[in-house]
Amino acid sequence: MTPIEKTMTATNNGRNLNPWHLCTITQVEEVKCILRLLPVWVCTILSSLAFTQMIGLFIEQGAAMDTKISNFQIPPASMTAFDIISTTVFALLYNKLAVPLYVKLTKREPQTPSELRRIGIGLSIAILAMLLAGTVEQHRLKYASENGQETSSLSILWQTPQYMLLGVAEALVFVAQMEFFSSQIPDGLKSLGIALSMSSTSIGSYVCSMILTVVMAITTKNGESGWVPPNLNDGHLDRFFFLCAGFTALNLVFFIICAKRYKCISMENWEEAQESELKVML
Repeated sequence: MTPIEKTMTATNNGRNLNPWHLCTITQVEEVKCILRLLPVWVCTILSSLAFTQMIGLFIEQGAAMDTKISNFQIPPASMTAFDIISTTVFALLYNKLAVPLYVKLTKREPQTPSELRRIGIGLSIAILAMLLAGTVEQHRLKYASENGQETSSLSILWQTPQYMLLGVAEALVFVAQMEFFSSQIPDGLKSLGIALSMSSTSIGSYVCSMILTVVMAITTKNGESGWVPPNLNDGHLDRFFFLCAGFTALNLVFFIICAKRYKCISMENWEEAQESELKVML
């Protein structure tokens, strides 16, 4: 008997039991459901490492590029529109294009990818986006060193693919993440499932800030400018993007291990089983 199961074991002395020391079968099973989700939840925290770059370092990277197209100047922050566009378009075409392509490639049932598979695919696309961002930064540095200016002559439009890839990854990861946590928690705790999904994103933002702080502390030793200095031409933002890709890849490996061990449950069958077990005990 596990420590959690012991909390629903009553004594035989006939005394009134402290409700804080004794739990119902339903409460114990609900706690088990939550604990089963924790490994997957931990994986979703680090998945934010790639997505948070869009509202931070991607904008700084764009500000150090050529933002002019003819007489029009593109605000670096407006490039996030490509992320929104790709997310919207992918969501609209998901059932018509993405699902048939998935069925054709995998040739397995069920025909639609599960929530965990969608999260894994989304993380893979996020890795590609960070690798592409690092490659764009390498070219930006190359053109910046050639003309000797703080702003590179490389057009900001070269950022478009990395924004669009992350938009597709967001559509896969965040939607599947919300569906997964909501479907694997009893009806009485649905709000907790949504909270788990949203909290992983917020906690992930703090983790990303901590990683950047540690990286800067290490790379600025001995008077070096560091990987992400105020003037990006003096640093190596490309290395930080590649580091983010590496962390996301490690997170993907850990996620695959957790996903393979996790057994999805049907809440309808689970609730029926709990009612049947309660009737037997009564």
